[in-house]
Amino acid sequence: MKRREFMRTAGGSAAAATAVAAGSGTAAAQEEEPDWGGFLDGIDGGYEDARGQDEVTVEVGASGNDGNLAYSPAGLWIDPGTTVVFEWTGQGGEHNVVARSGPADLDSELLEAEGETYEHTFEEEGITEYVCTPHENLGMVGAVAVGDVDTVEVTAGGGAWPENMADIGVPLQKHFLGIITFLAIGMSLVFTFYVLKYGESPNTGRGQ
Repeated sequence: MKRREFMRTAGGSAAAATAVAAGSGTAAAQEEEPDWGGFLDGIDGGYEDARGQDEVTVEVGASGNDGNLAYSPAGLWIDPGTTVVFEWTGQGGEHNVVARSGPADLDSELLEAEGETYEHTFEEEGITEYVCTPHENLGMVGAVAVGDVDTVEVTAGGGAWPENMADIGVPLQKHFLGIITFLAIGMSLVFTFYVLKYGESPNTGRGQ
């Protein structure tokens, strides 16, 4: 391979890798989510932005927290006047919905049978934190944000590897983008050093 061809190839590879890194950075977009103040950290059940809906269902006894000990979604953002229907799955034993803090007065009975429900219409803005009293220590907690609340920016998809391995790469965290960029620069430097030190390949003719 001629020196010029080699340099063009190296430059193209580095540029392509950098472009991939830049594109991946765009894919890792920032989204706005209510500031739960750490209450939902490490809690199973997920989060849903349900603003614009008049009624939303939360599963009680959903899979999570090493058993059927989760609310799903555990984090919920709604508009004032939205009715939330807490529906029991029939799994994980007796559960209830009891407010720990916030404007909403949640206080259901202990229920167990599948299909039983407890409804509450959230009128006041703010964040209400609630728990299942028998399983609070096992992580069965949830929160409902209503209307205009404090928010934080989070990486789309939570910044973690997706459950579906076919989706790996989107989104990517910043440190992965940095690694890709440094690898691209390193490849370019290695190629350049090789060409400068050894010149053209001994297997290539020199008459051209």
